[in-house]
Amino acid sequence: MADIRPFRAHRPRAEIAARASSPPYDVINTKEARAFAEGNPWSFLHVTRPEIDLPEGTDEHADIVYDKARENLESLIAEGVLVADSEPRLYLYAQKMGDHRQVGIVACASVADYDKGIIKKHENTRADKEDDRTRHIDTISAHDEPVFLTYRAHAKLDALVKRGQDVGAVYDFTSDDGVHHQLWVLDRDESLEACRLFDTIPTLYVADGHHRSAAASRVAKSRRGTGGEHDVFLTVLFPHDQMQILAYNRVVKDPKGRGPAALLEALREKLELTPADTAAPPSAKTVGLYLDRKWWHGKVRPGSFDANDPVASLDCSICQDQLLGPLFDVQDPRRDTHIDFVGGIRGHQELERRVDEGGFSLAIHLYPTQLDELMKVSDAGLLMPPKSTWFEPKLKSGLFIHVF
Repeated sequence: MADIRPFRAHRPRAEIAARASSPPYDVINTKEARAFAEGNPWSFLHVTRPEIDLPEGTDEHADIVYDKARENLESLIAEGVLVADSEPRLYLYAQKMGDHRQVGIVACASVADYDKGIIKKHENTRADKEDDRTRHIDTISAHDEPVFLTYRAHAKLDALVKRGQDVGAVYDFTSDDGVHHQLWVLDRDESLEACRLFDTIPTLYVADGHHRSAAASRVAKSRRGTGGEHDVFLTVLFPHDQMQILAYNRVVKDPKGRGPAALLEALREKLELTPADTAAPPSAKTVGLYLDRKWWHGKVRPGSFDANDPVASLDCSICQDQLLGPLFDVQDPRRDTHIDFVGGIRGHQELERRVDEGGFSLAIHLYPTQLDELMKVSDAGLLMPPKSTWFEPKLKSGLFIHVF
């Protein structure tokens, strides 16, 4: 059963929460982080992207970068930008993007649950990214960004979360990207009740944050016997029926240098093509295809994939198995330089731009992976192809930190 625990969050003062919060470290690059944090000494990017405080060109993985993250976190705490709560609690974190609203429980989850598979993953991690997060967490002695977890919705937890929002939120602001953020602190009884209810939930699922989860496990092993709260890691847990997954799209360069007519002919051998007025495919087992400044919808032929295999039947797997591999010789999408991935939040305009500007031959707009598909893959102990899911809205960083 799932073991979640209250913790004493270090949080920004309410009046500066909006300025202190930042996008996750892995959705912006160093240049974007410098621009975002410019003139704002409270931005949490000084912790998650500490290279912005070092000379341009500094290697992101140099020792001085990890040391700077620790120095910056310690400064934010010493200066009273981040203040520790007086006792361990759970928290509620709500996000509203457009018409979509989701409310999660902020808690520490058990590393042992992750190691035993009670917290299930659906992606492999990259060794370099896992090494980076391990060094970062270990050096700052804190989990500074939460892992995005989900669970099958539970009526009593839903009721508790609803009650917890009856009081005023301690944070209530809209970030520059238009997402509305709110945070509540649950009282002691509500926090303990939530922990007891999670003890009846058999499985949690990593939605986003596979590298942070793996890194937390490695740090806990290396620090075993040294004391401190390194046997848990920072999470936000959302019920499955509130989650929003967008498409994770692809753009690909043709290593054979074929023109649009030849590419269309090759695509017709795999899919049933029709001209389209929209980029997004209308249903699963259909893809949007953009080349020669036109959109097409390509329907996957029945019987061309194993419908009983939870991985092979994913739209992203079919894209790899029927298009990227045989037509473009993309055998390892994690490393192949002929392919790139575009999060669905960027819209069809970004796909069109990447092709029209001449860098890529074809854009592929996938139908979003569904949460029940993710759970089926995880429950079977299998893994999805890379870049299978894009969750929105992203969790803000800097609103709650777990210091060991």
